[in-house]
Amino acid sequence: MNDDLHRILIKGGVTSPGELKDSIAMLEAAGLNEVYFGSRQDLLFPLNTHDETSLENITKYNTDIIDDRSYQNIVSSYVSADIFEMTYWLKGSTYLYILEAFNYLPKLKINITDPRQRLVPLFSGNLNFIASEQEDYWYLYIDIPNVGISGYYPVLIYSWDIVMISRTIEALLDTVEDLDSLFALLNKTIDTNNKSMEKNLEIPYLTFPYYEGMNRMGIDQYWLGLYWRNNRYDLQFLKDFCGFCLDHSIGKICITPWKSFVVKGIKQQHRSELERFIGQRGINVRHSQLEMNWHLPVGDNDAFELKKFLVRNFDENDISTYGLTFGISNDVGKRSHFASVIIEKNLSPTIVKDFKIRPTYNVLHYEAFDPNTQTYISYAQDVDKVELPGLLMELSKKYFGQLGEGGQTSKEVLEEETVAIQAFQCTLCLTIYDEALGDEKNGIHAGISFEKLPETYVCPVCESGKSSFQKTFMSLKKV
Repeated sequence: MNDDLHRILIKGGVTSPGELKDSIAMLEAAGLNEVYFGSRQDLLFPLNTHDETSLENITKYNTDIIDDRSYQNIVSSYVSADIFEMTYWLKGSTYLYILEAFNYLPKLKINITDPRQRLVPLFSGNLNFIASEQEDYWYLYIDIPNVGISGYYPVLIYSWDIVMISRTIEALLDTVEDLDSLFALLNKTIDTNNKSMEKNLEIPYLTFPYYEGMNRMGIDQYWLGLYWRNNRYDLQFLKDFCGFCLDHSIGKICITPWKSFVVKGIKQQHRSELERFIGQRGINVRHSQLEMNWHLPVGDNDAFELKKFLVRNFDENDISTYGLTFGISNDVGKRSHFASVIIEKNLSPTIVKDFKIRPTYNVLHYEAFDPNTQTYISYAQDVDKVELPGLLMELSKKYFGQLGEGGQTSKEVLEEETVAIQAFQCTLCLTIYDEALGDEKNGIHAGISFEKLPETYVCPVCESGKSSFQKTFMSLKKV
């Protein structure tokens, strides 16, 4: 289980191919042939404690193997920068500068995120820095249950104060009683460039993105998302992949909280070579979103089997879960998950611990099915496994039924700010053809409807034929 595993903390979920390859060499030296990705964008693996020091001596990057659960990885949404919707001023380089400034191992969970993306959770940390609309300033939501401090810090935090404030909060926790006293003591202890909070944080509702396959990034670049169904990543494949990235000047590899990884900045001339590299190794890059929107405990085979059972039922009943996420948890009442719907596995009563009995489950969901509301709603208690598919299908229908009816954003409904337009979407890679934009790569000018495209037209990303496109609607912000 997760608590028995050692970790390599990938700060912010961002690593270089060289650094990851170096970590893989350490794991191979320990006799391992696979590694897990953790929900806090780290590497997890089994290891005998006495092997740590000898393995760390062979690394060129001062990589630490962590067996102490009190230290935490820093989570960031760098992985989403430049490929999903972004706050206008928050660039990938901003994350990298902030992450580089962390010169200590935090014991508090720290999240540094953009509120205009959904791939990385905003509120799963103890210190949650969330980008504001004011350039280089962040909201800070503090949630430290064991000391009873929870709520928004009363001012905005300057980007280059994040490290100093995080470290000082960690040092002062034993001396404060509430958020107000923490704020007052921080102001006496350190000199910061805070800014007044002109308005409360408003988080738009966004559906969960599809994050796999080869996707266009700008004019002449692509990004690639790779997902392993069982979260057991083969070290030899990862080492070969790092070698490919090094040979083709790809500088960063990003781990997501959904046990997958993303590579950005793939040049157009290298796309076909990368596709051949992946294809020769039999790697699937076309998983259904029914499978990819789940968060499971690492290394828990029972949870994995339950997920397969539920996904199979969804598939057999043609149920859509687009925009929803699901989590399976063994920690009843913990309430720290970041999926829309949570299935909790109840512990067996201690009085019957010597007998094998069927487990029961609780089903909960966030208010408006948006984890950023931070409000759980109990839907069913102590139900049998066979009841779960029907309950989750009911919740899926409930989710779609309340879309646009209010309460479907964290702070306000965005329906009045958007307009739905008709478009055509590739069913294989989800690329959108919008006649208002045309298709520059295929020489299609703006204003040409999909129906008037030649029958020889192919998807600019996966090169599927015109018949692979289906009519859809997408929301655009009104101007």
